[in-house]
Amino acid sequence: MSPIEDETDGSEMEANRASIGRSMGRWRLLVGRRVLARLAIENVAPGLEITHLDVLDAVWRAEPEGEVTVGTIAEMMRIDPSRASRIVADMVARGALRREASQADARRIIVVMTDLGNRLMREVKAVKRGVIESILADWPEDDVAAFAGLFDRFVTSFEQVHQSRERENAERRAAQPAP
Repeated sequence: MSPIEDETDGSEMEANRASIGRSMGRWRLLVGRRVLARLAIENVAPGLEITHLDVLDAVWRAEPEGEVTVGTIAEMMRIDPSRASRIVADMVARGALRREASQADARRIIVVMTDLGNRLMREVKAVKRGVIESILADWPEDDVAAFAGLFDRFVTSFEQVHQSRERENAERRAAQPAP
């Protein structure tokens, strides 16, 4: 075993944490390569790019909360609003999204999923669900239920740690004197 692999002090607790870290590394490579999104595009909409799916997904997730603006999309995707606007414009041209005046404030423009956009998202989600189902096909249902709860708990905690550190970094930058 190399020094890099020997991350534990020998305890089972440390071995489990090291195993999680190694699995996260493998998962990061799969997520970084956007394996599921690429498969979904290949099977559902070969003309789209991954950023198109990201915009559709952002609108899909944000619409139940209220009106969706380009700013909402940019924030959810953590990209510049001008980049989000260009991607939205492309998806409007493709017929998957449309722009409308806000019902709450007619001066504001919102982004709305079209029937085509909804159909694309349902199909993409079905492809992803199919991949997950094939992975879990031979798992006992108790394991699937336990994993679902634990994985959600892990990701939620990961998001909270990330958000907390982002706030701390922003506060630290704000407290630094201007050059």
